[in-house]
Amino acid sequence: MAPAERPEESSLDPNQIARTIVQIAADKKAENIVMLDIRGQSIIADYFVICTGTSDRQVRAIARDIDEQLGKQGQNPIHIEGLNDAHWVLLDYGAVIVHIFDPATRDYYRLEKLWVDSPRVLVIQ
Repeated sequence: MAPAERPEESSLDPNQIARTIVQIAADKKAENIVMLDIRGQSIIADYFVICTGTSDRQVRAIARDIDEQLGKQGQNPIHIEGLNDAHWVLLDYGAVIVHIFDPATRDYYRLEKLWVDSPRVLVIQ
């Protein structure tokens, strides 16, 4: 199937889902929130939301709040990874992939540098 026809895709606009995720992360005091438009760069998703939690406890809290609040809107992740260790939690919503890092792990992987050609839709310091 073509990426737009993937059965796990939400009927909601991926841009709006990503913006909602950004708002939830900001409300949980996530730092350095970046929303990247990776359309045209990758077929794995349309948007990445990348943010930092200052501790493993905060990383988990951000991930759980995103999962809970989007779940109330009928949006459930296809996959969640890294919640136990909470150094890098990935929430996969199909067209939107969320990366929540602790500071050292984000600095090590530097995802924004890997996707340097992708437009930054939102940046919240």
